[in-house]
Amino acid sequence: QVQLVESGGGLVQAGGSLRLSCAASGRTITSAAMGWFRQAPGKEREFVAAIGWGGLGTYYSHSVKGRLTISRDNAKNTVYLQMNSLKPEDTAVYYCAARLTLRVATTPGEYDYWGQGTQVTVSL
Repeated sequence: QVQLVESGGGLVQAGGSLRLSCAASGRTITSAAMGWFRQAPGKEREFVAAIGWGGLGTYYSHSVKGRLTISRDNAKNTVYLQMNSLKPEDTAVYYCAARLTLRVATTPGEYDYWGQGTQVTVSL
């Protein structure tokens, strides 16, 4: 079992930055692919970013590429999402997810464990 806890969300003005953290417990995530997803009210959960087990492979949705950066610190069992140049359309609940394989994935159904989410609100 893997428990994931997100933190770092909040209210920020457009153009601002936030750094989300996802702390894992229960077992090491060293060999797990990790992802960030988001869900806005009335919309389906959508892929944001993913990172392979070694941290060398990173993948982003078209809408966030160049503004958001995913990274991981396996020694701390933690994954991060640095969010810069935020836009109002980035407003959503952000979820961290773990996939107990080496390969990353971009669909929610391919992930095994999920956190409870952290709210990000970007105002004009």
